[in-house]
Amino acid sequence: MGAATALTGKQKVAWAAITVAVLVWALFPVISIMATSFKLPSDLNSGSFLPTTWTWSNYEQILGPDGSAQELFLSSLRNSIGISLIATAVSSVLATLAAYAIARLEFPGRKLILTTALGVSIFPVISIVTPLFNLWRSIGLYDTWAGLVIPYLSLTLPISIWTLTAFFRQIPWELEQAAQVDGATTWQAFRKAIIPLAAPGVFTTALIAFFIAWNDFVYGISLTSTEAARPVPAALAFFSGASQFEDPTGAISAAAVVVTIPVVVLVLLFQRQIVSGLTQGAVKG
Repeated sequence: MGAATALTGKQKVAWAAITVAVLVWALFPVISIMATSFKLPSDLNSGSFLPTTWTWSNYEQILGPDGSAQELFLSSLRNSIGISLIATAVSSVLATLAAYAIARLEFPGRKLILTTALGVSIFPVISIVTPLFNLWRSIGLYDTWAGLVIPYLSLTLPISIWTLTAFFRQIPWELEQAAQVDGATTWQAFRKAIIPLAAPGVFTTALIAFFIAWNDFVYGISLTSTEAARPVPAALAFFSGASQFEDPTGAISAAAVVVTIPVVVLVLLFQRQIVSGLTQGAVKG
């Protein structure tokens, strides 16, 4: 294939305009929420995009020691962090083992497992909330961390298995065979030869699984009733203003900004690993 053709001046301008348009389209809602988080309640219906008076009162309401929503927000933040990390860890371990077996071993029903995983990932969550609610109430898992971790696995495992299966298929089988020839057991070859090479894919999959668990609302609002296990997306629905006539939009926007920061930081810090993991699993070596 010949060398890439250089872009003309008009093409560069066109691509720059498209890039700016996409950035504005993608970032406008985020900027709008950030601007709302600094508004006073009196500014919410003013029609102004930017606050007329900038204030930290909404952040003090959710983070300050005297804030009306501080206890609700911080407890839900702890729940979200703990539940999402546990769900991510369990999902990554199970998906790594399952994907390795699907990619490396020949057994009946291998394609059926992948098809089933894909079907589960597109199955509407809302359709199973009611039976799950009844089951959790009867066996004591309602309003507990475990009662959310288990359903979160149904969200994170399918995509994790699909991503890691594609990644494991790109790793040369000969590396594992060479390790076994040198005296390593199957487990030692998997742990010392395959896992280090699969680390970018596992890391990328873990981040995706964490984001899915972190952003869940349906399970969080349906399977909890107190602050014992309620995650942040569900807790936002219970925010209230200083009075029954005050709209808590500012406090909700401030909470949304705070819970978005960890996701943005993770993406910025590990964007190269994310792209590497996705592309190495998608390109045939």
